[in-house]
Amino acid sequence: MAARPVNVLITGANRGLGLEMVKQILEAQRPVKNLFACCRDPDGPRAEALRTLAKKHPNISINRLDATDLCSIKECSQKVGTLVGAEGLNLLINNAGFMSKSTLQETTPEDMKNSFDTNVLGPMNVIKEFLPHLRVGAKASEMPGMSSRKAAVVNISSVLGSMQVVKETYSYFPAISYRISKAALNMLALCGAEELKKDEILFALLHPGWVRTDMGGEEGEIDPPESVQGMLHVMASLTEKQNGAFLDYKGQPVPW
Repeated sequence: MAARPVNVLITGANRGLGLEMVKQILEAQRPVKNLFACCRDPDGPRAEALRTLAKKHPNISINRLDATDLCSIKECSQKVGTLVGAEGLNLLINNAGFMSKSTLQETTPEDMKNSFDTNVLGPMNVIKEFLPHLRVGAKASEMPGMSSRKAAVVNISSVLGSMQVVKETYSYFPAISYRISKAALNMLALCGAEELKKDEILFALLHPGWVRTDMGGEEGEIDPPESVQGMLHVMASLTEKQNGAFLDYKGQPVPW
């Protein structure tokens, strides 16, 4: 029996890893019915590449979603709910992020606030607002157990949020507000995994690697296509055994 087409939503889909995810999901063999590509300014110059993709692929829906604006999240959720109906949402990828690379002594309260607004409160609000659609997706699926083709939340985290590797990584990449916010995001996902396992909604955290993007910088170790190819493979292989797992783009556990 052919796999049922799924409904997928990605935040921060207009550039970097998010845009690459859109490209590769469209090229994948597994069918996608609706791909909701979300970003702050769908009509702005930074979303031009995304708009070009949407012209070629009718199953892409570009939506305004600002992770720091609860009203925009609510409006997007209402629109998505109308489009997916009784099929629900199957995969929610919280990819939008903010990074300040400053040290402890350089970090300002504004840096910390911006990091938490985008990297913690944003994903939390997105999860809460889209949760009804994920529940519908889980119930509508005929698949047993948990998977990213049933109902899943994947948060794009970072090894920089790991407390165990600070000594090895801090000297060349301090980014203290980013680190702290990603550690908080990790806890958010663990709590979600525990609270929503009864609904068979899977939660996972993925470290994309040190990627050469606007955020990662030119010194990165890999390019977006390699990172995204790996992450999508990991997402496709997730089961209830990985509920609450923190994995890298190769599927290897990342230390907490």
